Amino acid sequence: MPKMPAERTDRSAVRSLLRLWPYVRPVRVRLFTAAFVAILASCLSLVIPLVLKWMVDGPVADRDPGGVWLGALYLLLLGIAEALLFGFRRWLVARPLAGVEAAMRADLFRHLQRLPVAFHDRWASGQLLSRGTTDLMLLRMFLAFPLTFLVVNTATILIGFVLLFVQDWTLGLVLLAPAVPLIILCSLFETKYSVVARRAQDQVGDLTTVVEESVLGIRIVKGFGRHRSQARAFKVLAHRLRDTELGKARLLAGIWALITAIPELAIGAALVLGTIQVADGTLSAGTLVAFLSTALALRWPVESIGFLLAMSQEAATATDRYFEVMDVVEERGAAAVREGAPATAQGMVFEGVAFRYPDADPDSPPVLSGIDLHIRPGETLALVGGTGSGKTTLTALVPRLHEVTGGRITLDGEDIATMERSRLRELVSVAFEEPTLFSATVGENVTMGAADADEAQVRRALSVAQADFVHELPRGLDTEVGEQGLSLSGGQRQRLALARAVVGEPRFLVLDDPLSALDVHTETLVEAALREVLARTTAVVVAHRPSTVMLADRVALLSGGRIAAVGTHQELLRDNAEYAWLMSGAESGPVPGQESPAAPTSAPAEEIPAAQIPAEEGSAR
Repeated sequence: MPKMPAERTDRSAVRSLLRLWPYVRPVRVRLFTAAFVAILASCLSLVIPLVLKWMVDGPVADRDPGGVWLGALYLLLLGIAEALLFGFRRWLVARPLAGVEAAMRADLFRHLQRLPVAFHDRWASGQLLSRGTTDLMLLRMFLAFPLTFLVVNTATILIGFVLLFVQDWTLGLVLLAPAVPLIILCSLFETKYSVVARRAQDQVGDLTTVVEESVLGIRIVKGFGRHRSQARAFKVLAHRLRDTELGKARLLAGIWALITAIPELAIGAALVLGTIQVADGTLSAGTLVAFLSTALALRWPVESIGFLLAMSQEAATATDRYFEVMDVVEERGAAAVREGAPATAQGMVFEGVAFRYPDADPDSPPVLSGIDLHIRPGETLALVGGTGSGKTTLTALVPRLHEVTGGRITLDGEDIATMERSRLRELVSVAFEEPTLFSATVGENVTMGAADADEAQVRRALSVAQADFVHELPRGLDTEVGEQGLSLSGGQRQRLALARAVVGEPRFLVLDDPLSALDVHTETLVEAALREVLARTTAVVVAHRPSTVMLADRVALLSGGRIAAVGTHQELLRDNAEYAWLMSGAESGPVPGQESPAAPTSAPAEEIPAAQIPAEEGSAR
């Protein structure tokens, strides 16, 4: 996962924030208007000292009560106008910035759906979740407040110092003296704070991951009594985040104290010098009051620099984290058709297919190498192999969940790399070993396999998958299955996943051990119904037990990332020792990949007791 650089300069922070411009551009008019309104409101606060000067040197000096009341009215009107302008500014930015946040969140979600599976294998879901929630909230807050007030406060300080120098340039120089040390301090603060801010936001992602995993795996946590260890893991990460946040607070407190103290010393020095000038008669009392009032009005713009810089750094870090994901290249679309590609027979064909995971060591052997298979139209091929032989990886290449790194796969003679993904996934339907359901109704979960499927097709698919239990649910097809479908049993989830795969009557079907969670009787019924579906499609079925193998016309033995043998079930039982060993469930057997012309004595697969049939512990990778 990308890491934050050890340091960030002002220039890189600005560059990061400039990447937000495409999202901000549609609402730029309202943002610029809001900034102008805020500057106008701040300038009104600088008019107040001028009114005070007029009151002190005029009505107060002349002992004119009417003039004093008039001055008070002016001050009241200025205060009301300032409050209304700031309220108007807030109204201007609220709706458009909520839209900016929503647009960025929608783009992130859309992009995540288009990223390759290899990306999701590497990135923790909590890190992605925090980027789509916490980080975008920080960006909205930055655009709504710190960004505007960095501009507003800068303009206020510049205009304020012009007024100070107009009133008395010597006192103005006294107040300007702290500018150089403040600039140096702010630069050092930005450098340190950016590193700590990045660390805190990454730790929020880690904490989110732990919470999500604990909630999704609550049955495992409770079943093995691991709640204490999970609580300890959470506590460690929470304390680590707390320490980082305390570090941020210490940095912010330090810069705030210095930014507050240094200008206060300058104001004190100006007060002493101004009082002496008033006593000498070189400066009027009204001018000193106006000067000090202007200086005090500039306290908040100056003191807020540390706070605004801190929020700016957090926003820059959030921007970096957001674009770390957005910059990842999406799945390749359709590749250019290769000139002179040899014509191939109809069906599903693997030609010299090789695959290596993107993050694998370049010196490590590929997961798959030299895969050559031809599955004829209407034929079902069972894919058999030991744990880690690459069966699941091979089936994931057909719908392009992973991209082949060598060779090609064709469907009815057309290279899948030249197909648009939408068309490819209309042709190919899949059912994975781990059935995943969504927080939706039963019907919505099934029709994910074919959005235009009517109720008759859904009922037929449920019948094929022996999922008629659906009709006994409280609301039938309209029953909500809950998050991950955990309100259903494992076998029920697997049957719904199988129904989802067959509902659209696809031309090509990829089934990754689709019956592993079913009991023997249900499995028999599903197999009988599934034979009718397989007779009308070209299919690859990952099989771990003989009963599933019997659905296939032929069997391919995958060993060490290569096709070791292809034949019928009976042929491989007779001629291939490794296959016979896999089907027998014996505790020991030949070294995978080593064949023998004479297979060990074993019963035909259909006679092997179900209790002896081994279940695969996992798929390749």
